[in-house]
Amino acid sequence: MMWHRDTPFALGGSGRAHLQVEGLSAGYGAFLVLRELTLEVRPGLTVVLGPNGAGKTTLLKALNGLIRRGGGVLLDGVDLPETTHQVVQAGVALVPEGRQLFPQMSVTENLELGAWLASRAERARRLEQAFADFPKLRERAQQLAGTMSGGEQQMVAVARAMMSAPRLLMLDEPSLGLAPRMVDELLAIVRRIADAGTTVLMVEQNVKKALAVADRGYVMERGTLVASGPAKLLARSSVIREAYLGAGQEPATGTTTAADAAHRRKAALAA
Repeated sequence: MMWHRDTPFALGGSGRAHLQVEGLSAGYGAFLVLRELTLEVRPGLTVVLGPNGAGKTTLLKALNGLIRRGGGVLLDGVDLPETTHQVVQAGVALVPEGRQLFPQMSVTENLELGAWLASRAERARRLEQAFADFPKLRERAQQLAGTMSGGEQQMVAVARAMMSAPRLLMLDEPSLGLAPRMVDELLAIVRRIADAGTTVLMVEQNVKKALAVADRGYVMERGTLVASGPAKLLARSSVIREAYLGAGQEPATGTTTAADAAHRRKAALAA
């Protein structure tokens, strides 16, 4: 049973979260990465795609209060706070790139840290739920997190985030560095989390597999959105197939310049 939202948890409210982002700008110091970004994260699983440097991680950091942002961000019609601890209290959890576990602590100890705002009894209940949802972790409950494989550590990171009983779960490159079979297993878990009632916003570079499990998607390039729509339609669109899935036709010379690729993307978007 995967974290059904029919009954409210200690943090956040009941129901499926709905995130609305309007004119979001964010960056680092004087360097602006995101420029007037507008998007919507509805109940279900939304994926944000794009190459390195597109601004995907910056988007999650801005939403999580890790960097300053401009523009409007509403969670269920209410302004989302701009400080991280208030974002967590509002029912939002982030699994960052690189997992960031405590390697010298056990799996159980890492998970318990995810519910640090809950009472002892509630923490114990959530821990039991985590072990029910991630049976492999029950088997490794006393193992040091730093001795686990990359895929197992990513499961701990996701389970730890779920220990805060979020209404909105954000994932930054969860498949990075994992073996293909582990990627499939992890994305299946993310899909089940979304189906059970937790809204999911996932940043991914594995375009094909991400679109296979997502409901909706956005494509980012250089801090702006260049495509969006239902995941199944995006997977079949020429802009995705040519730019990210390698399905485009090569020119007669056998080479493709950056200008050629950009021209095809713009033409596909205008079609």
